[in-house]
Amino acid sequence: MRISIKRLYKTELFKDFFENEKSSGLILIGCTLISLLLANSFLSDQYLHIWHMKIGTESLEYWINDGLMTIFFLLIGLELEREIYIGELSNIKEALLPIFAALGGMLIPAGIYLIFNYGTATQSGAGIPMATDIAFALGVLSLLGNRVPLSLKIFLTALAVIDDLGAILVIAFFYTSTIFWTNLAVALGILLFLFILNRLKVHNLIPYLIGGIVMWYFMLHSGIHATITGVLLAFVIPFGDGTKNTISYRLQHFLHKPVGFIILPLFALANTAIVLSSDIVDALNLDYSKGIILGLAIGKPIGITLFSFLAVAIGFCKLPEDLNWKTIISVGFLGGIGFTMSIFVTLLAFTDHHIINNAKFIILISSLIAGLVGFTLLKLNLKKK
Repeated sequence: MRISIKRLYKTELFKDFFENEKSSGLILIGCTLISLLLANSFLSDQYLHIWHMKIGTESLEYWINDGLMTIFFLLIGLELEREIYIGELSNIKEALLPIFAALGGMLIPAGIYLIFNYGTATQSGAGIPMATDIAFALGVLSLLGNRVPLSLKIFLTALAVIDDLGAILVIAFFYTSTIFWTNLAVALGILLFLFILNRLKVHNLIPYLIGGIVMWYFMLHSGIHATITGVLLAFVIPFGDGTKNTISYRLQHFLHKPVGFIILPLFALANTAIVLSSDIVDALNLDYSKGIILGLAIGKPIGITLFSFLAVAIGFCKLPEDLNWKTIISVGFLGGIGFTMSIFVTLLAFTDHHIINNAKFIILISSLIAGLVGFTLLKLNLKKK
């Protein structure tokens, strides 16, 4: 039964996921270009006003980043859960390669960033170059068509999912300043209640979604970033055997399109409305800019390749037969496409609007460099079919 489910995962669900991420990545590129153009056009004031427009007590940008992005994190949690139960992370021998790759892809970039920023006011940005944007990375990979072997798609997807888990843990532990314990206790109490429903085999999605909304409210007022709710909720929704009839599968399948084609494009539009000032070039020489650029464009491929090589050399795992070290190095550069998660961490790491604006632009430049280099190397190294 386990083998048949895994085969299903690698064909139908993985193909569905890959196709959605590919299209979403291409849309994100378009949204980013449109947002940059509008923010620097004669419509700049009106365009920026849209995202700062108040809805209740907060801006539209706030509700996108703290509200809608929780749904994005819910999808990430469901993907991670599926990987752990029946996907590439269910077999420890197969899982070790992307796990080591992701670990290197987080530690080396963070270390590079801290070399330039340790002990300064911007050292809190160390989490920025640790992230990989799944949609963008798979979007670039998809441009190579049928040249790309399935094992490479799976490796990059597993790497990016683990990477996102690392980013989520970093957000939870390092970007929380003041904790309001009463609200946190209520949120965790709701999580415990939902876990009990899971153990009682309650397979109706409604109580989980209602509980998730209430948990999000209390988490929002606890001091811990509310988007963490999405990941926690994912792991209390019953997974069952992972087939199409389970509520976990149905919810994951349903969320692909609204997340890929509504939520992430809105996030891109709202957070790349960057006004390029005359001193934007000078920002490239700042310590946090150097940390981000070198962390994403250099640290990522070095970390991914080095830790993968060590894992194989020690004998913890082996390289898939249709991959070689040239393709691992190449896909390591795609891991340097930070975008969504990097921008998200930027919003948590800094409070100075000028630094946030510059950091966003640097992330775009770094992701563009990493994406172009990765695409070029893969095009040279992958044979045409």
